[in-house]
Amino acid sequence: MGNTAISVHDLNKTYKLYNHPIDRLKEALHPLRRSYHHDFKALSDISFDIAKGDSIGIIGKNGAGKSTLLKIITGVLTPTSGSVKVHGRIASLLELGAGFNPEYTGIENIYLQGMLIGYTRTEVDEKIADIIAFADIGEFIYQSVKIYSSGMFARLAFAVAIHVDPDILIVDEALSVGDFAFQYKCFQAFRRFQEAGKTILFVSHSTQQIIQYCNKAILMHEGKMVTFSEDVEKTTFEYEMLIRHHDFPHQAPSPALSEDIDLDTSLNPEIGEHRFGTHEALFARVILSSEEFSENSDPLFHAGKKVHLRFVIHARRDFPSVVIGASLKNKDGLLIWGDNTVDTPIGLRMGLNEITMSFNLNVVAGEYGLFVGLADISGEPRVELDQRWPCQKITIISSHRTDQGFAYAPARITLWPQS
Repeated sequence: MGNTAISVHDLNKTYKLYNHPIDRLKEALHPLRRSYHHDFKALSDISFDIAKGDSIGIIGKNGAGKSTLLKIITGVLTPTSGSVKVHGRIASLLELGAGFNPEYTGIENIYLQGMLIGYTRTEVDEKIADIIAFADIGEFIYQSVKIYSSGMFARLAFAVAIHVDPDILIVDEALSVGDFAFQYKCFQAFRRFQEAGKTILFVSHSTQQIIQYCNKAILMHEGKMVTFSEDVEKTTFEYEMLIRHHDFPHQAPSPALSEDIDLDTSLNPEIGEHRFGTHEALFARVILSSEEFSENSDPLFHAGKKVHLRFVIHARRDFPSVVIGASLKNKDGLLIWGDNTVDTPIGLRMGLNEITMSFNLNVVAGEYGLFVGLADISGEPRVELDQRWPCQKITIISSHRTDQGFAYAPARITLWPQS
C-alpha cells in the first residue's frame, strides 16, 4: 500500500447504447444473438496513481468521462475492464442528493449517510451538532429533503462528507450551486483537509479553483486521460485551448495578415455571440494576448498583468472617424471593465487596419465575455459597423487568494514597528 491512496490501472468503461428501449429486449431474446446496440466507450485505458495527501483537480469538457471515473473509484459503477484500488475511507459528493432518501428528514439522512460510510449511531451522535452547524439550513434540517433546493442539498451533503473524517474526499461539481459564503466555508474546509494530509479529488470547470486548491491536475478528453501533471497551470492552459476548439494539443498557426484574409462574419456558437452592423468595416480578427504582437489570443491571463487587445479591421472604403470599444462582462452580464477610443481620433483606410489597446488587467480571477464594437462617428447619427457581443470567453487566474468584488488591487501590508 505504501503512500498510495488510489491506484487505477488500465481502466475501461463501455456502455451499450440502444436506439429504442425495445431493442434491449429484442437483443436479449433473439435466438441468433443478434446485436441491436452500439458501443460507447466512456473511458479508455486510464492508469494513474494518487499519493496520500494529494489534491487532484480533474478538468475536461462535458462528456470527457470525469464523472464516470469518479463513480468507478467510489464503487457506484463497475468498470468493463481494469482495476481500481482505494486505500482509505471515501466520502463523496458525486451529484446533488446522491445517496439521500428523499422521504427522510435532513437529520435522518445524516444518520443514513454515516451508517453507509461505516459509522455507528453513537459515532454519528458525536458529530451531528457540528454537521448541522456547518450545513446551516435552519429549520429545514427537520424537514423531508425532497423539498430542499439544490443549495440546501449541497450544504447538507458537504457538511456530512467532511465531518465523517474520510481519508479521501471526492467532489464532482457539487459546490457550484452554493452561494459565496457557503463556497468560502467549503474551501476553508479543503485547506484543513490538506493540512491534515487528506486526499482530495475535485472536479470543477473553474480553472482558478483548480489552480488555487490543487497540487496536481488531470485533463480528460473523450474518455482518455490526456495529461496528469504537477504543473497545474500548464494543464489548465491545455484545457482552455481544448474548449476553444483549437487542434489539440498544438494550435495551428494563424494565417499571415494580408488583403486576402478570411472575412468571416459567422457567430461564435460556444458563447452565444450576437453580431450586428453594416459590415462596411468589420473585425477580421480580435486578439487578446500578453504579447503585443501575438497572432493568437491567449487561453489564460494573470490578474493585474499588462495585456494587449489587438484589432485587425477590414474596411471596404475609407472612414475619416471611427470609435472602437471593448468591455468585459461576467457570467451574470455585469459590466466589469470597459474603454473606448473616443478621445483618440481614429480613421480607417480601405483594406486592412490594425489598432491595439494595451492595459493592465486589474480584474479578479474568473471567466468573462469579451465584447467589442466598431462604429462610424464621422456623421450623425453614428452608424454601427460591427458589434460582437461577446466575441470570445477569457479566463483570468490569480495567485492572490480572493475572488471578492470585481477589481484586482491587492493591498500592500506593512507592519509597524518594523524590525
